[in-house]
Amino acid sequence: MQIFKNLNITKKYQKSALAIGNFDGVHKGHQKVFYDAKKFLRKKKIKLGVLTFDPLPFLFFNKKIKNFRITDNKEKSRLLGKNNINFVIEQKFNLKFSKINAYNFLSKIIREKIRPQYIFVSNNFRFGNKRKGDINLLNKFSKIYKYKLLKIKPLKYKNKIISSTRIRKCIQKGYIVLANRLLSRTWFIDGTVIRGKKLGRKLGYRTCNVKVKNYILPKAGIYAVKIAINKMNKIHNGVAYLGTRPTFGGKTVFLEINIFGIKKNLYKKKIRVYFLKFIRGDKKFKNSIKLVEQMNKDVILAKKGLKTKLVL
Repeated sequence: MQIFKNLNITKKYQKSALAIGNFDGVHKGHQKVFYDAKKFLRKKKIKLGVLTFDPLPFLFFNKKIKNFRITDNKEKSRLLGKNNINFVIEQKFNLKFSKINAYNFLSKIIREKIRPQYIFVSNNFRFGNKRKGDINLLNKFSKIYKYKLLKIKPLKYKNKIISSTRIRKCIQKGYIVLANRLLSRTWFIDGTVIRGKKLGRKLGYRTCNVKVKNYILPKAGIYAVKIAINKMNKIHNGVAYLGTRPTFGGKTVFLEINIFGIKKNLYKKKIRVYFLKFIRGDKKFKNSIKLVEQMNKDVILAKKGLKTKLVL
C-alpha cells in the first residue's frame, strides 16, 4: 500500500476511486465500504484509495479533548492495508486546511490534485470550512469534475448503524464485548511501561503501569486482558485496572496490568493490551485489606473472561 502525505499523489494513482473519511477504528462499517467498493471496481481494474486526516478534525477544533481515538495512525494504516486499499493520502488537518471552503475543496483538491473517477462517501459526510459541503454538493459537481458519486448503504448491527461514535461510546460504558464485535477484532491499547509507585507489588500483585495517551478511555474498572510484550508472538493472560486508584487518593488515570506468570521487571518495554471483557467498575475501598480481598476475586473472574477468543 502506497502512503502519500498532504496530497503529494503521483499520476499513477490519479483517476482512481477514492473513499473519504476519518476511518478511526476501521470498523465493520468501514470494511463494508471498502469491500463493496473493491467489488464494484474489480472489472474496471481501477485502484482504490483513501483520503483521511491527521489529526481528526474533531480533535483539531477541540484541543482540550485528549482521549478520543480508537486506533492510532500506525494501526489505522495497517488495517487499511489489510482491507486491500491501494493507496492512502494522509492530509495534515491544520488551520490553513480548515479554512478551505467546500467549493475550493472540490476544485483545488478533488479535481486538481486527486482527479478521481469515483468517490465513495457516507450519507452524513461533510467537508469544507464550517462543514458546509455535503453529499448534495458532491453530487452537483460530479458531472463538472468528471467523477461518479457512489453511496454505500451503512452497515447495521441490531438495527443501529455501526460507527466510530457508537464504538467509542461502547468502550466508555464498558461494553467491550460489543465494541470488539463492531470492530471485528479485539480492541487494544499500545503503551510503554513506566515506573509507578509500586502499590501493586505491596499488595501482592506486581503490575505494569502504562499511560493511555490519546486513546479513548474505557470505563474505569477491571478487565480481563491479553498482553503482547515488545510485539512478540507470544500472548500472555492477565487482568487490568484502569482508573485513578481512589482507595489511595489518586487523581491521574493509569492503566495497570498484572500479567499472570511474569514477575520480571518490564520497565520501558512496549506492550499491547487487548481488552476482552469488563469485570467490574472502579470502587474506593475502606482499606488495602478490603482491596486485596476484591482483587483476589477479580483475578478469578478475569480468568473466566479470558476464555473469550482473541481476534487480531
